[in-house]
Amino acid sequence: MHNGKSNKTAAAMVLAVALAAGLPAMAGAETVLRIGMTAADIPRTLGQPDQGFEGNRFTGLTMYDGLTMWDLSSADKASVVIPGLATEWKVDDADKKKWTFRLRPGVTFHDGSPFNADAVVWNVEKVLKQDAPQFDPSQVGVTASRMPTLASARKIDDMTVELITKEPDSFLPINLTNLFMASPTKWQKFFDAAEGADAKAKSQAAWAAFARDASGTGPWKMSGFTPRERLELVKNANYWDKARVPKVDKMVLLPMPEANARTAALLSGQVDWVEAPAPDAVAEIKQRGFVIRTNEEPHVWPWQFSRVEGSPWNDIRVRKAANLCIDREGLKDGLLAGLMVPATGTFEPGHPWRGKPTFEIKYDKPAAQKLMQEAGYGPNKKLSVKIQTSASGSGQMLPLPMNEYLQQALAECYFDVQLDVIEWNTLFTNWRRGVKDPSANGSNATNVTYAAMDPFFAMVRFLQSSMAPPVSNNWGFINNPKFDELVTKARQTFEPSERDAALAELHAASVDDAAFLYVAHDVAPRALSPKIKGFVQPKSWFVDFSSITMTP
Repeated sequence: MHNGKSNKTAAAMVLAVALAAGLPAMAGAETVLRIGMTAADIPRTLGQPDQGFEGNRFTGLTMYDGLTMWDLSSADKASVVIPGLATEWKVDDADKKKWTFRLRPGVTFHDGSPFNADAVVWNVEKVLKQDAPQFDPSQVGVTASRMPTLASARKIDDMTVELITKEPDSFLPINLTNLFMASPTKWQKFFDAAEGADAKAKSQAAWAAFARDASGTGPWKMSGFTPRERLELVKNANYWDKARVPKVDKMVLLPMPEANARTAALLSGQVDWVEAPAPDAVAEIKQRGFVIRTNEEPHVWPWQFSRVEGSPWNDIRVRKAANLCIDREGLKDGLLAGLMVPATGTFEPGHPWRGKPTFEIKYDKPAAQKLMQEAGYGPNKKLSVKIQTSASGSGQMLPLPMNEYLQQALAECYFDVQLDVIEWNTLFTNWRRGVKDPSANGSNATNVTYAAMDPFFAMVRFLQSSMAPPVSNNWGFINNPKFDELVTKARQTFEPSERDAALAELHAASVDDAAFLYVAHDVAPRALSPKIKGFVQPKSWFVDFSSITMTP
């Protein structure tokens, strides 16, 4: 990791300076926060970001709001859903597929048009109603998959909407944090002015124009946009939540996908904040007076096992042995320079969905070896397994070095691990194709990190048998009747504490079954200039930039 570091850092410094050329300097009393993102491009700005939850972090939650939103105010408590553009909601007592949402009065979009029930229906239909003028196929994949049961929306009055789901689904209010409200009025102006052979072409042109001059209801407004280079946002002084009007005047977002380039840009003063600094530069960053901020976030770095006929992972002794053979503390303290939390499940103790698993995931090599011997393996008879992973990617941390660490560790427990390293976007696509698809290339495990913000993302899409490809991300075709029963129980339980208890039961069952090789939780490392004050790093993929101040 350290060979040639000085040459790489020097080259990265040159690149960082080039990337940051033309950044705005402080103008008078104006305060500017400059951020180096891990993304290679500016996430989409038209209302439904791409690039996973980094997109939501920077171009979703900044310029837009959802009906519901995440509480990002605490560094100590798990982030939970709170009212956003809806002040309250209730499922129908007689028909659990009907929800009523009361909307927040007095909210306006950045263009001055009112937020109301018509706007909610319009935004639902932009991703669900194929014959709606504003329907945009490019926004469907990153949105509909995150609220899989939502079927339609209906206006009751200006400040009330009814949402209909395909089946009873208590997860809906959580899922709606992913549906951002764009201004129908602003879009319609672009549509009316657009040229195109038909309505579909005009619609695409309108969305392209909207992306360059966006309008949401969020605490930040777009003020400048250069694709692949920079996005400039200014504070929305008229934001509906006065406590969250940004204290910084402007925020500049810069794509910097290479960790050394981001680090060099920070150290040279070209940016004030970088996501995921290079782990081997952490000591130097601290020595130079910068601040490293971390917190455990709902994110899991796993191996997902094949469970089709003939898979070596069908033996629970093998799955448990793999989980007991990994020295996660050694991985943390060595390769990752402290920038991880050892995973003992999808959720750790203290989380409302943790439950009480009886299988304790820890480093116990003798116990792992014993289980493997009971399964028929030993020093002279290794079990061959093949893992498909990537060399990089959003949320993947350091996938190749980490998998090489696991490869060496598991060898001591009689595993012979082969690595199939492919490009990130290909791996992500293969995730939906499943182990039975030729794209798996003979692998019987896959290494794609996952978000654990909500029940569907954290567990349902992997554990429910009906979520097998091509529907969702049950890559290994898990088919466990107990999991299916608990998913249904949780989804159809509408009292929050009872639903949490059902989800905790599901999680405990998945840990006891060693459903994954649980390795690490990311801690969202970011390096900040000492000028930055007031930042709260929550237990979340997301952050609230509103509270930040900057000293001269």
